[in-house]
Amino acid sequence: MRNTSLVTEFILLGIPHTEDLETMLFVLFLSFYIFTLMGNLLILLAIVSSARLHTPMYFFLCKLSVCDIFFPSVTSPKMLFYLSGKSRAISYTGCVSQLFFYHFLSCTNCFLYTVMAYDRFVAICYPLRYTIIMSHRVCAILAMGTSFFGCIRATFPTTLTFQLPYCGPSEVDYYFCDIPGMLKWACADTLALEMVGFISVGLMPLSCFLLILTSYSCIVYSILQIQSTEGQRRAFSTCSAHLTAILLSFMPVVLIYLQPTPNPWLNATVQVLNNLVTPMLNPLIYSLRNKEVK
Repeated sequence: MRNTSLVTEFILLGIPHTEDLETMLFVLFLSFYIFTLMGNLLILLAIVSSARLHTPMYFFLCKLSVCDIFFPSVTSPKMLFYLSGKSRAISYTGCVSQLFFYHFLSCTNCFLYTVMAYDRFVAICYPLRYTIIMSHRVCAILAMGTSFFGCIRATFPTTLTFQLPYCGPSEVDYYFCDIPGMLKWACADTLALEMVGFISVGLMPLSCFLLILTSYSCIVYSILQIQSTEGQRRAFSTCSAHLTAILLSFMPVVLIYLQPTPNPWLNATVQVLNNLVTPMLNPLIYSLRNKEVK
C-alpha cells in the first residue's frame, strides 16, 4: 500500500543504468556545460560589439544564445552537484521551478526557431521590403512574443502537475523533475494531465514545425528561381545553419514525448543531448557556417 504522507522534497535517482559512472559523467557533463556557456557568451559578445551584426537575424540569434545559456542551467547544476557525490534531494519548490523553467525555455526556443524561419523567409522572398517588414518594432514584438507564449505554455503543465497530491516514496527515476517522472508518485488520477501534456507537447512543436516547413518550402522555391549559381549557394548557406539547429532541437521532442512505450534510459540519454549538447553546438553551427560571425 502506498505511503500517503505528503511530499516536501524529491530524490533524483539520476540517469538509469549509470551506476559507478558518476565521476566520468561529472567530468563529461561539466565540460559540455562550460563549453556551452563559453560558446554562447562569445556569440553574444560578437553580436553586441559588432555594428555589422545589428540586424534582425542576429538579434534573434542573440536571444537564442541567451536561451541556450539559461536552458542547460536549469538542470545541469543540480545534476553536477549530485554526480560529485552530494545530496540528490531537491525541494518541492525547486522541483516546481525546474519543471516550469525547463518547459518555458524549451518552448521559447521552439517559438524562436519559428520566428527565425519567418525572418529568413522575408529576407529571401521579399529582399527589397525586408527592412520595412522586419523593423525594430516588429523584431521586439516577435522576440517578446516568444517569451510570453513560452511562459503561458509552461504554466499550464506546471500548474496541473503540482496541483496533484504526491505520496511517498518521493523518488524521481530521472535526473531532473519532468512530467513523466513526477506522475509516477501522484496520488490522484493523472489522465487529464497526461492528455493535456500530450496535446500541448505534441501540437505545439508540430504547429511550429509546420510553420517552419512552410517558410522553408517558400524559401527553396525562391532560391531555385535565382539564375546565379553563386546566389543560390549563398542563399542555401544562409539557411543551412538554421535548418541544422532546428533538426537538433525538434528530434529529441519527438523521441522523448511521442514514443508509445517510454524507455527511461533512452529518454535520459536523448534529454542530456538536448539539454547540453544542442546548446553547445548552436554557436559552432552558426559561426562555422557564417562568415560575418567569423
